[in-house]
Amino acid sequence: MPTVIALDVSLSMRRVVVGTTAYEGIPGEQLTRHHLALQGINTILHYLQNNSKLEFVALMTFSSMYEILCPFTRDYELIRSKLQNIEECDKTSIETALHGVKTLVISEWGSSTPCQVILVTDGNPGVGPMSLRESLLSMNFPREGGIPFPVPFPFPARLSVVCLTNPTDPTFVSNMQLYQKLVDLVGSDGMVLAPEGSLSKASVSNCFKKLSETNFTTFKGYLKFGNLGSRIFLSPVPLPQTKKTDFEVVPSLMISKNIEICGFIPIADVGNPGAISRHLILPMSTEKNSSMQGIAVLDEDDEIEEVIDEGKEPSFCVLLHGALKVENMAALCLLNTDWYGFIYSWADSKKKSNLMLTVLEHGCEVVPWLGNLRNLGSISFAKDKTFEALTFPIRPVEKRSYSANTPSWIRNSGLQSDIQKILRQARKLPEKTANFYKELNRVRRTALTLGFLELLEGLAQIFDREITLLPPNVNPECAIQLSHCSEMLRKPYSKELNANISPLRTKYSGAAE
Repeated sequence: MPTVIALDVSLSMRRVVVGTTAYEGIPGEQLTRHHLALQGINTILHYLQNNSKLEFVALMTFSSMYEILCPFTRDYELIRSKLQNIEECDKTSIETALHGVKTLVISEWGSSTPCQVILVTDGNPGVGPMSLRESLLSMNFPREGGIPFPVPFPFPARLSVVCLTNPTDPTFVSNMQLYQKLVDLVGSDGMVLAPEGSLSKASVSNCFKKLSETNFTTFKGYLKFGNLGSRIFLSPVPLPQTKKTDFEVVPSLMISKNIEICGFIPIADVGNPGAISRHLILPMSTEKNSSMQGIAVLDEDDEIEEVIDEGKEPSFCVLLHGALKVENMAALCLLNTDWYGFIYSWADSKKKSNLMLTVLEHGCEVVPWLGNLRNLGSISFAKDKTFEALTFPIRPVEKRSYSANTPSWIRNSGLQSDIQKILRQARKLPEKTANFYKELNRVRRTALTLGFLELLEGLAQIFDREITLLPPNVNPECAIQLSHCSEMLRKPYSKELNANISPLRTKYSGAAE
């Protein structure tokens, strides 16, 4: 998952570490906590370069203000170069760092991508109004400027705080609960770390190495189909899933190390089912044996030792990727007991495509138009040959009790098409008055059903803009009705599901005032 490294550059980070020699043998340059922080960050980058090259990392510094030194990138050498030119600032403000992290992640990844935050400081929570203690005490009360406390983040997150101080330091011991409370507010799996023993290059290196091994794990498994198979790893690492129903909570499930392909289905039949997460499938080298890609089922506790792939060995992943891409098919795979996913070829450009895994929700009936996934099989096994002419989704025989289809806004283009349809009919007023209001109310009801209340204000703003862009030869009825709709969409009346926006009676439409 994407990682933000936030480095404290307050004056307290420039304190000299007692009992240490000169920094890197430079005469007159004493070892400080800032030097140890740079060494720790380089330890993380070195670990990622050797074990998780696909991780996106961003670097920012903070004191009473924050600065983004390097946005999200996989160029770890660029981050190392930014570490060489960091200047000290004033005081520590943890809340400022959290605001910076929130802004950076939301602008780059949105609110649905899990991210982790590594906060590197010296264990001093700061003093005054922007100190960590004051921020936690005032987070539930009206604050000056109306800016709320940024934690919990609007996106799934894991916070790790590394305090470069002696764990027995009385100041750190008294403030430990503040950092722990902050970690608990962000979410589970976070932690507060401090080097074991006295501060030194070795203790700090071990602390950051422990952090890297805990936070940057890799998922390595085996993808098989019949007598073919390949060792793989997934990026990003899939997280444990917990399913909550009306009457029970299914324990946390993790994707099995042995992923088995059950069969193939056209991508057009798969459609766009609801997904938990998506992962890039990358092949690993497989040992040579009599079948080259022989199946060796793994136990859940077994570890896979990665072998350097020189690109000269046959790979089942390459075969599968090419076949799915050419045939425009998806592979249905079993991830765990009653837990399925789809493997398919996905291209972010015309020149490059990747093998992807979409993880569905736990269960056998999570794709309504496919029915129970356990019942899927080859059509050649069907006794009634009439099934050969049918494709998914199968339309019900009975006639629906409603006449109009509900809008489907799975993609941006669907919503944009519905709004453009309303605007096209608006420009043909008053002839298309009935159709205009019918489509407007249909979109408004769907937005209310989905809880998409922002769409009502968005439509009102679009109508206001359209009024200013109307050509001079258009019927005055168009501007009047658009202004009426803009006004009605902003009233509380429009948020009632059973209410409709009615046309305004004007002299242009032939109605009496």
